Amino acid sequence: MSMFKKTNEEFVHEVELLSGQNLFSCYQCGKCSAGCAFANFMDMLPHQVIRFLQLKKVEPVIDANTYWYCAACLTCTTRCPKSVDLASIMEALRNIMIRENRPYIQVFSLPVEIIEGFPQQAAVSALRKLSG
Repeated sequence: MSMFKKTNEEFVHEVELLSGQNLFSCYQCGKCSAGCAFANFMDMLPHQVIRFLQLKKVEPVIDANTYWYCAACLTCTTRCPKSVDLASIMEALRNIMIRENRPYIQVFSLPVEIIEGFPQQAAVSALRKLSG
């Protein structure tokens, strides 16, 4: 059972529902990971995230930083031979984590001088993508 109130199966179903993707469309070719500009910073490659979700092993996915590092540049999506929108899956994972009050960055806990120096677009992006 997951650390959340939902089962692993419910978690995976929510990812599919929010992303609009069928995780089993992915046949693990690895093109998404090979083309990812941020793969070197991720502790789990993008295709591995999908594989763990296919196996309903959500704890490694929850603990990974992969979906937080995803830039949503859509390179993975354009390279996928099965048209799996991996960027949408990563966005779904971020949304679930934020809903469960597990954001990657607590924006309002950052020093004021850092927040004041943010470009407005960066602040909006951080609030949307990385924070709760």
